[in-house]
Amino acid sequence: MKIKVYADTICGWCFIGQTNLEKALEDFKDKKIEVEHIPFQLNPDMPEDGILRSDYLNIKFGSKEFAAPMYASMTQKAKEIGLSFNLEKINKTPNTVLSHLLILLAKENGKENDIKKDIYTSYFISGEDIGDSEVLIKIAEKNNISKENFINYISKNSQIINSYQKTAKEKNISGVPFFESENQYVSGAQSSEYLRNFIKENLN
Repeated sequence: MKIKVYADTICGWCFIGQTNLEKALEDFKDKKIEVEHIPFQLNPDMPEDGILRSDYLNIKFGSKEFAAPMYASMTQKAKEIGLSFNLEKINKTPNTVLSHLLILLAKENGKENDIKKDIYTSYFISGEDIGDSEVLIKIAEKNNISKENFINYISKNSQIINSYQKTAKEKNISGVPFFESENQYVSGAQSSEYLRNFIKENLN
């Protein structure tokens, strides 16, 4: 069984959804289930160097104050499943292409989900700029992917993320996280129990 997870690395709800999926999968350790990351960009037109978070909140929501209730809800939901978001540490909203490329590269050595979790943690808990190649190189090296391997990969695959964005558009996916398996779909950061039932139905 394969579960495709459409997500963006600056999506807090995606971090929550990924965490709930991992908890759900604990009940199926005797089953062969592959989780595949499918890149999705919430901001496909984001400048390569990203933008200041204050500017991003103004553009996206009208102001920091307008964004506050949604982020408060997200932070509380994260706390309920053991994640301590520190959104106040985030100074920049990054372009996520390089982080997606690192996750795709990690698939080659079975580290896809470990690196995805490390990228989420770096951004939402440590407040690091995950659009910065140096930040991503540290994550790569922690997971036994060399700097040279990563740099070489992104130089050859810089345009591949656009093809994933096209696929998502063809499937009418406008929001993430989005889970797909056996032509069945789940949209949004559903609970681990909900995802557990989704897996069970698709295994039968």
